[in-house]
Amino acid sequence: MPILKRETDLYPGDLFEAYPGQADWTVARVRSRREKALARYLLQHGLPFYLPQTSHERRYSGRLRVSHLPLFPGYVFLRLGRRDHRNVLKSNLVLQLLDVFDQSQLHRELRSLWQLQLSGAPLVPHPYLAPGDEVKIADGPFAGWTGHLLRERGNLQWVVSITLLRRSVAATLDRESIVPATMGTAAGRDRLAHPLTG
Repeated sequence: MPILKRETDLYPGDLFEAYPGQADWTVARVRSRREKALARYLLQHGLPFYLPQTSHERRYSGRLRVSHLPLFPGYVFLRLGRRDHRNVLKSNLVLQLLDVFDQSQLHRELRSLWQLQLSGAPLVPHPYLAPGDEVKIADGPFAGWTGHLLRERGNLQWVVSITLLRRSVAATLDRESIVPATMGTAAGRDRLAHPLTG
C-alpha cells in the first residue's frame, strides 16, 4: 500500500500553548492545491502554522494508495506577529490573509480539532453546522467536552466547527457516551427527547 508522505500538521509543537498575546491567528487563503507547499515554506522559515490533514485512500490500477489531504482545502492557519505577514506573502502561494476578529473562538476551535487529531479519531470533512443543540461527552477520552451532534447513516457523529471558514469536521462516537449539554434545564429535558439533529 503506497503511502504518500504526510506533511507537518503543526509547527511548533506547542503552538496552542505558546505566544501569549504577541501573535494573533491569521488565516491564509492559498492558491489551488498549494496548502502543503505553503506549510513547507513556513516550516523552512520558522513561521508558526497549523494545517489539519486527513488520510484518504484510493485505488490506482488495483493498488491501494494512501494520501494526506487538507481538511479545509484552500486554507492554512497561521499564528504570527504583524511583521511576519510580509514573509508569508513573499511565498507567492497566498492569495489573501484573512483577519480573525474573534481570536479566542478560533483558538478554542483549532485546539479542539488538534486534540481530536491527536486522539487518532478518524476525521472527515463535514458540512458546516450552525449553532443548535449541543451535547456533552459523558465518558471516554473527551469526557466533559461539548459539541454538536448529528446522525449519519446510523452512526452518531460529534462535530467540531471552524466558524470563521464555515467548515466542520466530524468524529464518530458511541451513543452511551453522550448526554445533552444542558441537563436539568427545561431546554435540556426537551433535548433529551430529541437529542440528535440531522
